[in-house]
Amino acid sequence: MGSVQPEVEVAVIGCGPVGALTANLLGARGVTTLVVERSATPHGQPRAFSCDDEALRVYQQAGLLDEVRDSTIAPPLVEYVNRAGRTFARMKLSETDFGYGHAPLRFFDQPRLERTLRAGLDRFPHVQLALGTELVGLAQDEDGVTVLLSDVGTGQRLAVRARYVLGCDGARSATRAAVRIPLSGASYAEPWLAVSGDVPPEAVRVPDTTFVCDWQRPAFVSPGAAGSYRMEFMLRPGETEARMRRPETVAALVSPYVDPDRFAVTRAVVYTFHHLIAQRWREGRVFLLGDAAHQMPPFMGQGLCSGLRDAANLSWKLSLVLSGAADPAVLDTYETERRPHTVEMAQTSVRLGRVFLARNRVTAGVRDVALRAVQTIPQVRRFVERFEFKPVPAYRRGLMAGGRRDGVVGTMFPQPRVLIPGVPGECLLDEALGDGFVVLGAAGVDAPLGAWRPGLPVRFVAVHPSGTPLAGLPGSSGDLPDPLSGPPVAGGPDRVDVVDADGVLGGWLRRHGADLVVLRPDRFVFALVTAGGAERAARVLSAALGVPPDGDRARAETSGLGAAPGS
Repeated sequence: MGSVQPEVEVAVIGCGPVGALTANLLGARGVTTLVVERSATPHGQPRAFSCDDEALRVYQQAGLLDEVRDSTIAPPLVEYVNRAGRTFARMKLSETDFGYGHAPLRFFDQPRLERTLRAGLDRFPHVQLALGTELVGLAQDEDGVTVLLSDVGTGQRLAVRARYVLGCDGARSATRAAVRIPLSGASYAEPWLAVSGDVPPEAVRVPDTTFVCDWQRPAFVSPGAAGSYRMEFMLRPGETEARMRRPETVAALVSPYVDPDRFAVTRAVVYTFHHLIAQRWREGRVFLLGDAAHQMPPFMGQGLCSGLRDAANLSWKLSLVLSGAADPAVLDTYETERRPHTVEMAQTSVRLGRVFLARNRVTAGVRDVALRAVQTIPQVRRFVERFEFKPVPAYRRGLMAGGRRDGVVGTMFPQPRVLIPGVPGECLLDEALGDGFVVLGAAGVDAPLGAWRPGLPVRFVAVHPSGTPLAGLPGSSGDLPDPLSGPPVAGGPDRVDVVDADGVLGGWLRRHGADLVVLRPDRFVFALVTAGGAERAARVLSAALGVPPDGDRARAETSGLGAAPGS
């Protein structure tokens, strides 16, 4: 176990992708963090396989976008084929752009991803990773949590004091067990064989991501990152794990998709997937994230992505609470916001699974005919091909003006490309936003920086129209700090000027009748503001965070900053 800090602000239990990312997000915000991982060595197994544009945006917030993205691939196409190999539906991912700055789907290698995320922790001297250490108990009081840890190898025990504990320790979460939170839902009866391996390009027989909707043996096959290939096959009644993992059985199964003689198997395991959710995601100062809080069928590839969304939602709120910039009650909005979206994503995955898992000839035939027929309707075809059935990133209720979704309030803000004075080439918008709240609007709109509460990190982003010369804008001659060098200063708001490279930002503001938009640190829209309304928006934000300068007035005005901005 080595030397472990006896007192930290946050203890993260589990250092899989969700735990490691959570620790990176906390580290980037200066939170002293201890990460506890039972395994003494990296997991080394390619379990999770896919992420989406929202997940890439979270990696971007953690400052690890290039490292993560460079080791992934973006599939251009996903096909659904029947037993005869005939395509009855396809998603054209290369033609799909949800506007968040990244491809809608990417495949990665989990061992490589975990190495990247753990290496990211080395950037933060206030973040410590304790390997070969497990949680064996915890006790809470009004001021924090006493976490009892044990060295897996020696049995040596140590008590660590933390203000908050985050259980990121997976489906068999020791954290969830310690606070006695039950799961509800169902497990699927059919076991699956998951096979991963490495294969040279010329030995690949099916080059596109494919759901093989064979009513006798449903399967999923796809090229992966770094020369890998992933296949999953449903077991038939009577087939055993021992039989299915035999080399000759694996070779026969993979043969239609890759040359088995040139396919080097790295993992072949039998598993059963689940549709489960914890009855609550918080017990006092203990929170559950990722698989510790929810598990869903794999048909949307959203299991890990949902855990990353949890991390993005909770980490900035914890940071504000720990710094005294927000009331602890703000933390209740974590589950309020995340649970409904996670449930919707899981239900969509279940529905997609029903298409995939037709288990008799008649049902499969009806499915094939029906799906081909409805896709002759252009709107339906676009709905399928452009992946429009995926739930949008939006919160129904939570930390936003008015407390509930209203138009675009409560939705994720787009991330177009911008030009920044002093920075070469185009950048994704988030690179200019920093780690705090953002007030974004057209250059020249009155957005008094002094209206925002001291101690709250706020950045004003002034948007100039496409085609505006960078020369002469603030920062073009080096007279301002590099906006990409760090978060906004908590002692008061700062300003960054950007040029709207493709006109997306200006068009968004005009379309929604706003002069300014207030963004949360996780890039969700907090409020829309018309000219002259910035001071009121500042009061409403203070009230939402639980520390308003004049609470009664701010609370009374909260409802006036929704989709139809007040005057």
